[in-house]
Amino acid sequence: MKFTGWPDPGDLVVGKIDEIEDFGVFVDLEEYEDKRGLIHISEVASGWIKNVRDHVREGQIVVCKVLDVDEGHEQIDLSLKDVNDHQRSEKIQQWKNEQKADNWMDLAVTEGIDDEAYTAIANELIGAHGSLYDGFKQAAIHGEEALSGTDLTDEEIESIVETARENVSVPYVNVTGYVDLENPSPTGVDGIRDALEAAEGNGGIPDEVDLEVNYVGAPEYRIKVKAPNYKTAEAQLEESAQRAVTAIEGHDGDGEFHRERRTDDE
Repeated sequence: MKFTGWPDPGDLVVGKIDEIEDFGVFVDLEEYEDKRGLIHISEVASGWIKNVRDHVREGQIVVCKVLDVDEGHEQIDLSLKDVNDHQRSEKIQQWKNEQKADNWMDLAVTEGIDDEAYTAIANELIGAHGSLYDGFKQAAIHGEEALSGTDLTDEEIESIVETARENVSVPYVNVTGYVDLENPSPTGVDGIRDALEAAEGNGGIPDEVDLEVNYVGAPEYRIKVKAPNYKTAEAQLEESAQRAVTAIEGHDGDGEFHRERRTDDE
């Protein structure tokens, strides 16, 4: 999916070098429909340039900074030298991510719809999360909730979430904590079991979170949480431990949450 409008001065754009002249370089903008820019020889590299071809080649993918836009004359002035290595790497990755997202859109929604409907769906994702890629990423992490504020139909949301969860690689973090559970009351093992079921959430854990509780060594149990970010992971860990402690205390037992393992053997 390419933009139909024009870039703004100061934007970073991805382009493919189409033509090299003595006075500069013509670049086809990869993210925009039918847009072409010019890198004047003075903007190709710092210092004096004897031969432009010593610095660029036809077909090369480059990241440029937009210096000026003249829509009336359909002219876009670009600079290659004003883009540093970090900006170049970050922009190329962003561009590649959007190409992936275009492919995911094809998998999710292209069957039986026209270009106008396709664009409308894409714009809903972009409007909600800033880019097509981030829209799919949030759908993979948070499911239908990530798209609840859009004008997408239930069927469209379901298809996007399903496609996202099959294709998007989401970075996750892992945190671990421990809870000691002791129950000298008559409920004994049954009370411990209730506390462990409470720690596991009784089916109430968010879809984007994996949580498991394992026995380490009496009276210690390990709680492992995998989540999209540390804030969520830490919150789920503490809530899990608190549920276990509350449950065991309801049986007149004792519970304590701690971050480091206390038993010597697994």
